[in-house]
Amino acid sequence: MFDYETLKVIWWGLISVLLIGFVITDGFDMGVGALLPVIGKTDQDRRIMINSIAPHWEGNQVWLVLAAGAIFAAWPAVYATAFSGFYVAMMLTLFALFFRPVGFDYRSKIADTRWRSSFDWGIFIGSAVPPIMFGVAFGNLLQGVPFTLDEFLRSTYHGSFFGLLNPFALLVGVFTLLLFVLQGSTWLQMKTEGEVRERARMVSLIVAPIVIGLFAILGVWLAKGIDGYVLTSVIDNNGPANPLFKTAVSQSGAWLANYDKYPLAMIAPFVGLLFPLLAWLASKKDYSGTAFTCTSIGIIGVLLTCGLSMFPFIMPSSLDPSASLTVWDAVSSEFTLNIMTIAAVIFIPLILLYTGFAYLKMFGRIGIAHMKKYKHSAY
Repeated sequence: MFDYETLKVIWWGLISVLLIGFVITDGFDMGVGALLPVIGKTDQDRRIMINSIAPHWEGNQVWLVLAAGAIFAAWPAVYATAFSGFYVAMMLTLFALFFRPVGFDYRSKIADTRWRSSFDWGIFIGSAVPPIMFGVAFGNLLQGVPFTLDEFLRSTYHGSFFGLLNPFALLVGVFTLLLFVLQGSTWLQMKTEGEVRERARMVSLIVAPIVIGLFAILGVWLAKGIDGYVLTSVIDNNGPANPLFKTAVSQSGAWLANYDKYPLAMIAPFVGLLFPLLAWLASKKDYSGTAFTCTSIGIIGVLLTCGLSMFPFIMPSSLDPSASLTVWDAVSSEFTLNIMTIAAVIFIPLILLYTGFAYLKMFGRIGIAHMKKYKHSAY
């Protein structure tokens, strides 16, 4: 259907779309969960917040499952290296996620303050820890991951969990958490009423400038203080997927090279800076739907900035740059990618259609009147 080179680029784009879909959708429900102890002053407030995401949070996690499955199928070397090297971080994220469904389903079963408070903190942990860990993972990808490949392409990770928690990666983790919080606060502006909505608006006004500032700081730090990676040999983009068939080096300022080569790529960081500012302005003017749209577009800009800066690298090796995994050499076979492309063309539009239908049917604000009407069936 497509030649091998085109398929490699298509799947870089499709996995990017899946990750963007995850951060936009799961971003707002994790953001709401992380804001539970901040905005939810009473049990009624917290129930309103939880029920604003109740119809969507499970469906939103489909994007994460799809992204992980696509990485496994399209980039098996990346999946094997990342999930073994980041094993402790991934398990910590997974165990944190366990608190969310349990908290949502059981917190309102018993009208006891301690019971509900315990599950509320579980929802908070399950919503705050994953974005921090995702940010830490991306922060380490930008710096390079300490792994090597042997002649049989078996990867060996030479780092540790605590090695992942370096200052740059931790700051990326904090930035990611605040990005999710901003997304969650604009969602609450759009979906709730009364005091909850007003508190969410105030959170947006506080967090948006911090997100903009951190994104700018991280960009400068990446450009001036973090060495990027660059290919030093010619790669046959249609050739066999073998990471050892190339050479690469670590180089200061290398993550800026694509912006010199493709000036239009500068749109991505510009969007990542501009649209959180527009979300702040929309929140100030009390345009809740516009604010949520702006934060969603800002997320697209942030993720594309990361992807375009690294392209074609997916997972650079800090120990042996020539063993780095790239779009051209860490992929499955041409036959596999063709089959996956056919499946994606069929199923991704279906997922978008039923997701859009669910959001359309559940559109509307949730307040005290809604909770009184559905007090026995709501979370």
